[in-house]
Parts: sequence; C-alpha cells; structure tokens
Amino acid sequence: MTHNTSGHAHPFAELADYNAIPRLGGLALSPDGTRLVTSVAMLDPEKTTWQTALWEVDPEGKNSARRLTRSAAGESSPVFALSGELLFSSARPDPAATKDAEEPKPGLWALPAGGGEARLLLSRPGGVSAIVTARDIDAVAVVAAMNPGAKDAKSDGERRKARKEAGVTALLHEDYPVRSWDRDLGPAWPHVLFLAAIPEHAPARDPATDAEPADLAGDQPAQPTSDDPAPDSVEISDLTPQAGLTSLGGDDLALSPDGTRIARTVEVADDGGAQRRTRIELVDTGSGASRVVAEGEDCNFGEPAFSPDGAFLVCYRETNSSYDEPPDLTLWLIDLAADSGRDLTPDLDLWPGTPTWTPDGSGAYFTATELGHHPVFRVDVGSGAITRLTAGGYYSDLQVATDGSALYALRSAYDSPFRPVRLDPSGVDQEPVTLPSPGAIEQLPGTLQRIDTETDDATTIRSWLVLPKGANSDSPAPLLLWIHGGPLMSWNAWSWRWCPWLMAARGYAVLLPDPALSDGYGQDFVRRGWGQWGGTPYTDLMAATDAALERPEIDRTRTAAMGGSFGGYMANWIATHTDRFDAIVTHASLWHLDGFSGATDASYYWEKEFGDPLTQPQRYDANSPHKFADNISTPMLVIHGDKDYRVPIGEGLRLWYDLRKRGVESKFLYFPDENHWVLTPGNAAIWYETVFAFLAQHVLGQPWERPELL
Repeated sequence: MTHNTSGHAHPFAELADYNAIPRLGGLALSPDGTRLVTSVAMLDPEKTTWQTALWEVDPEGKNSARRLTRSAAGESSPVFALSGELLFSSARPDPAATKDAEEPKPGLWALPAGGGEARLLLSRPGGVSAIVTARDIDAVAVVAAMNPGAKDAKSDGERRKARKEAGVTALLHEDYPVRSWDRDLGPAWPHVLFLAAIPEHAPARDPATDAEPADLAGDQPAQPTSDDPAPDSVEISDLTPQAGLTSLGGDDLALSPDGTRIARTVEVADDGGAQRRTRIELVDTGSGASRVVAEGEDCNFGEPAFSPDGAFLVCYRETNSSYDEPPDLTLWLIDLAADSGRDLTPDLDLWPGTPTWTPDGSGAYFTATELGHHPVFRVDVGSGAITRLTAGGYYSDLQVATDGSALYALRSAYDSPFRPVRLDPSGVDQEPVTLPSPGAIEQLPGTLQRIDTETDDATTIRSWLVLPKGANSDSPAPLLLWIHGGPLMSWNAWSWRWCPWLMAARGYAVLLPDPALSDGYGQDFVRRGWGQWGGTPYTDLMAATDAALERPEIDRTRTAAMGGSFGGYMANWIATHTDRFDAIVTHASLWHLDGFSGATDASYYWEKEFGDPLTQPQRYDANSPHKFADNISTPMLVIHGDKDYRVPIGEGLRLWYDLRKRGVESKFLYFPDENHWVLTPGNAAIWYETVFAFLAQHVLGQPWERPELL
C-alpha cells in the first residue's frame, strides 16, 4: 500500500505527486471487532478536488486494505451499527429520486454487513452529519440542519424553496455570534434526529414501558414523512425542535448503549451574548425531555462518552480563560444517577481530550499533547492512576475492541502521515503495530531531528528540525523558520497543509519550534506567553532559530520565516522587530489586533485574554504588529482567503496596504473562495508554487518566476 510516484524517489518533488497521496481520516470498528474501516481521500479523475471513499483495513494486519465504496459524491463519517451494517454519510443521489430532484446533500446510508448495495436511510434538504450509534440496540442519531418552523424534511424543503424563489439570502440575527470559520450562521440550525431503529432491524417496542418519540407539534408520536426512506420501518424524532444558537455544539454528541438517552454539547450565552460557554445536556430519546448534567459559569464541557453500563459520562472540563489566566483542561466524570461530577485527572499537567471507555468500565482512554507528541493514556476511574500507552507520535480516532483485546487508532508523526494502528491495551510506551492501508510513504527527502534550546529564564524550548538530504558542513541548507498556529497548539502531527517535506525537497532545512503558549509542556509554559504574544513567544522563536543556526548543516546567511494564523501574527511581529530574515511569508495573519478582535467570528474568546479594547487597550497597544509597521524592511508575501471568518480578510488587506504605502517589497496572494486554510487541490498547489518562487527569489537569489496559472 505504498504510494507510487511518477518516477521520483519520493512524492515531494512534484506537487502533482504530493496531491495524489491518499489521505486517511476517521476510523470505525465493528461490534465484533473483525472489521476496521477508514475514510480515504484521493484526487478525483479531473484532479480538481479530493474524493473520499471507505476502505476496510484488516485488524490483524495480515491482508491488504480493500475499497468498499465508490461514487462521485464520495463517502465519509463511517460508524458501525449493532447489526454489523456500516453507516456513513454521502451526497450520492437517491436511486429512487426523480430526474427533477434537487442536488442531493449528504444523507445517511447503510452498507449491509454481508455486502451488497448501500441503501439510503435518511435524507434532509440541509444534509446530515455527526452519525452516532448505540452499542446494545440498532438505533442511530444524526444531526441535520433545519429552518425555523420546519417539522420534517418536506416543510424544511418548502422553506428553503421559498427563500430561493424570492431571491432572499438575508439573515436576521438577534444574538451573537453570526459566523463560524467559513460559514454564516442561520437561518437553518442543527437539529438532533433520532432513528428509534435502523430500518430492517427495528426491535419490538413495549408501549407500556417505552414511550413513542415526540413530534414537534406536541406529544403525539412522530410520523415519518413521505419523502423519508423506508417510512414504514423507522421512526424519526426531532429531539431539539427549538434549535438555535444553542445548537452550535450539536455535532458533539453520544448515544447511550441502550439508545434511551443522548448526551449533547450545548452552547449557552452569558452577558447578553457577549460571552459563550458550553454545557452537556442529557436528552431522553423517547420523550425529548432534557436536563443539564454538566455546567459551570466559568467553564466549558464537551466530548461526552457513555460508560458501558450507561450509568456514567466522561467528558472534558475546560476552565474559561481570563485576562490573568489561560484555560486549563481536565477529564470530568459524571455520575448520572447521583447528578454529580468529579475531576478524574486533577494532577495531570496536560490537556486531556477525546475520552473513550475501557470495555469493563473501570477506566477511560484519552489523548493529550505532550512534548511534541500526542500519546494515548489510560486513567483508572477508581484510583486515578494514569498510564501512558504510547511514547511517540500523534494518535486520534481511538476504537476499543469490546472484548478488551485491542485498541485501534490513527497514528501520524512529522515523518509519517496518518495510518491505522493496533495497540495493546495493557502496554506502556509501546510501539504500535501498523496495519496495511493506502497512503504509506516509502521515502522522505530528508531526516527529522529534535533540538532543545535553553532560554534566558532556564526554560527548554523544543523544536523539530527537518534536514534535507545532502545537507552538511560543505553544503549547508538555508533555514526556514515555520511557526505554528493556534496559539495553544504544538508541532506534533503530520500536516498536509503545512508540510515541511515539500520545502526539504527543495533544499531547505525547516525549523518547527514550540514557543511559549504551545500546548503539551504544562500550564506554566502557556502562562509564559499569556497576553504578551509579542514578548516571550517571540524571544523563544529567536532562541530556537539561533540554536539551529549554530549547526554546521545550516547556512546562517540564508534564512526565512513563515507561519499561518497565530503563526502569521508571529511572522508579522518578526517582520516589525528584526531584519535578520531574507524573506517572510504570512498566511491568514493578524495585523491590527483591535480591528481583528471585533471582526473575528468569536470576539468573546480573544477578549478574555486581551481585554476590552476600549477600556483595556494596553495589550492591544503593546502586541499589535501594525503599531510597528514603519520598522519593516524584509520582503513579505501576504496570503489570505476571502472566506476566512476566523481571521477576516480585512487583516490581510490592511497589512498589504501598509506594506505598499511604505514601499516594502511585497506580494499579495489572494484566494476569493478559500477560507482560513486552502483546501482545493489546485489552489493548494498554487499556494506552494508561489511560496517556492518567493523564497527562491529572496533566499536563494534566483530570478522571480510568476506561477504559470497566476
């Protein structure tokens, strides 16, 4: 399953080869533990978009992976039902649809356990997402966006059609926020829909003890609509008929083993909507009644998971950040009968997340970033003892065999893309068994090393260093300082968008440091940079750069810096505070902190750290790069997408104007239809081509070559 390139030793020499590498995401394990499925994205025949399909991986690692689905629309979000059927999301057309039907949106599909054609279980005009199933019953819940007042697919479709025919695209907001990442909020909001039984696997219901699902209009049993598949064999209940802004956390939900309850994350507004927090609600799937099981005025709760007996929930608890303190996370155990909770990891100086239970309910697995890795841990519910199962790498999508014999996950590292692996649940700091799958890379154009740097305050700054092949004291490589986003993040996993191996293939050494504010080094390490982005994070980056330049394989006379989001902010700060670099690339970057704080999609979050710019302007004045624009002399490449609502396009536009009117040598790469990231294959290639050309001009001394398609 090794990726084959077009005659090259590795797939990083040509962007076409790089874009063609299969990309894995998501993992699902069948109830009997014999089937493991992942979603694989590959280029479509026209090579203009990535197309996803479901592949089956052998849990034993003996057989090659095999493709299960194939359609132009693609398939994703795999999850198994108790029956062994594989459920997934796809926008493939309904075989029973008429020729004048609307363009299909992602629906809920089922692939029989024994093979055969997939069948459509549920469709909605706004599509479905967040598929979850019950462990002990063939029931499923999904999230579907519906317009206010819509009771079913038919009425929702009518409301959408009326807006379209009237030429109305306007949105009326009565609360905050109004946008998220790259989409406008409203008029449709996420609803949680519960299928009491998957069609063809519906258990008998006892009307004396098991109430029928509630209809939107009242307490009458919900009736399947005529445009829902299999109307005679499945009951569909809307458990959140009053969905609105509180539904923004709606994709974060879990279904109890017996299918009687759903735990869901709900957003709550404070201070008239100026602040927001999340809580966990428990919804009865029969009556629709709900109650809050985890809430705090100064904290957020999320990622709920039911214990095997359904008596407990485990989730994360995050304290709200403030002007003085960064956030902190812990695992939280909720006793549903006693209606109480307690901290499971009070002494862990890391930020745990994505919890899932051991099969016997005695403990929970979780992941947390630690020292540039993202290992798997297990905590004992009774004693609180914590065991680290893995040493190196980044782990996600944990799947636990119901008999407790194995633990499966996707693993990546900065020298390996995501691959499915098997772990021993009793192992400690183990190396996983890698399972055959698409997307393996046989050779890299360099080596990966670690660098530790001591700062003036005796803090160790850890960095990854990618060295290109052939770099040595006789032929030193130019250095590219690459700064991560976040800022509460870490260089700890393979990244398709920020891939240092593409730079290594072109002869650059790439330094990937974790400065102050980075996750995985303890709470005090975050505090070192809290509220002073231009302070310790900057000096940490310069110290890491100095240490890298002392190595004989690095050419200290040829250097560049780049970053995106917070990394873009730091690139701008570097440009305004030193001329040591030959070129700077800044992507989706913050330039004017005051302007950014009111225009971003989550102003309340950033205001906690920096304060109200009208009453507490100190941190804005001290840390905003635009205040120091006159200091810039380094050539800059500015990159921004118009659909970026996290760091709105105004930041890039103002930076570009400030550079031009000061005569700074600069270029502006603008994407009218991309967001905070650059997601389409063609635009991603142009992004890299432009960066390559800009760095070649200013770092390598080569003539500027404008990308052909620009």
